[in-house]
Amino acid sequence: MNDNPIIEFDEARCLQLLAGASLGRLVTVNDGRAEIYPVNYVLSREGKLYFRTAEGSKLAELTVHPDVLFQVDHIVDRSAWSVVVRGHARRLEGFDEINRAEELDLKPWIPTLKYNFVEITPEKLSGRGFTFGEEPERYSS
Repeated sequence: MNDNPIIEFDEARCLQLLAGASLGRLVTVNDGRAEIYPVNYVLSREGKLYFRTAEGSKLAELTVHPDVLFQVDHIVDRSAWSVVVRGHARRLEGFDEINRAEELDLKPWIPTLKYNFVEITPEKLSGRGFTFGEEPERYSS
């Protein structure tokens, strides 16, 4: 990073960072309340995010309200980055699209059955990089 402790990333850099990570947080809204879920994911060559889930509130919420946020963060030594995806989620239905998703080698991290594939199509990507450091002097003489 440079002298500025905060750097804005363009879309290409956001996608590059998303491709190198595998754990993110899905944010849904149901009845005016935000819910957040950690999920492991993959990014396809086309720039779409995929994760697997079991039946339950997460799947029900995004079926009713498909507009979602997805956030991925990473910290290394004295720097960090954060990428936020605003997008549209949908459960994959067709045999062909499920088979294509299977080719992404997306496996659950915990020993549970997760038959449903969800695709998030990004509508807007934003990201920032941060360099850690001491807080500047608040009041200078």
